[in-house]
Amino acid sequence: MSWLKEVIGTEKAIIAMCHLMPLPGDPYFKNGEDSMEQVIEWARKDLKALQDGGVDAVMFSNEFSLPYLTNVEPVTVACMARIIGELKNDIEVPFGVNVLWDANRSLDLAVATGARFVREIFTGVYASDFGMWNTNVGKTIRHQHEIGAQNVKLLFNILPEAARYLADRDIEEVAKSTVFNNRPDALCVSGLTAGAITDAQILKRVKDVVPDTVVLANTGVRYENVEQQLAVADGAVVGTTFKYDGVFENHVDQSRVKQFMDKVKSIRN
Repeated sequence: MSWLKEVIGTEKAIIAMCHLMPLPGDPYFKNGEDSMEQVIEWARKDLKALQDGGVDAVMFSNEFSLPYLTNVEPVTVACMARIIGELKNDIEVPFGVNVLWDANRSLDLAVATGARFVREIFTGVYASDFGMWNTNVGKTIRHQHEIGAQNVKLLFNILPEAARYLADRDIEEVAKSTVFNNRPDALCVSGLTAGAITDAQILKRVKDVVPDTVVLANTGVRYENVEQQLAVADGAVVGTTFKYDGVFENHVDQSRVKQFMDKVKSIRN
């Protein structure tokens, strides 16, 4: 039995993404046309559809803050904290946060809102769409302890979207050294972008070398492949497939969520 049972309530857990619309300071937030009230209501509508559809947990992320920063501006964290605060009475399942892509700010937001877990790029050096991408996991873990976030579960994304390790390392080597050096609560394995299918063979290679660590399929889990993915992974992070027509930019479609979760529950049984 893993921590998923204790924190989320079930093994083979489905963590659903609640994607926030562009925020003040983001390139696609239209000053004078968009408002925080609109962003909050979009999030409220999606949260309700996810929960009514039966997901096990949700994770709030600034998914539409494209292109992402690796050192996030304070306004982004402030806006996300306000949104989650406004929705707090509506949240019925365990929740996490992801401030793309800034590990320390994700931890700050978790402490401010009571989130149970964060997903981030905690380790590695990458060539990415966002430029040279470096991390400092030692400093981040020390920050976690300094701000009292010791109980926040850390989901390490070890195959980042839109990025490639600068070192030529096999994924098994990365998984083993990440677990040995950093004691992650989970490893997340991704496809190229949000919605891109996670290679089941790569998932298996990771799980085989770190069998005692929670491994999550991080992108591209769909109704058609969820049984195959959960046969290997301990759970999944799901976003795009829950949207109307499976389109990243759309609202969450409760009927798609329910159909997916009904299948997951039959698999778990």
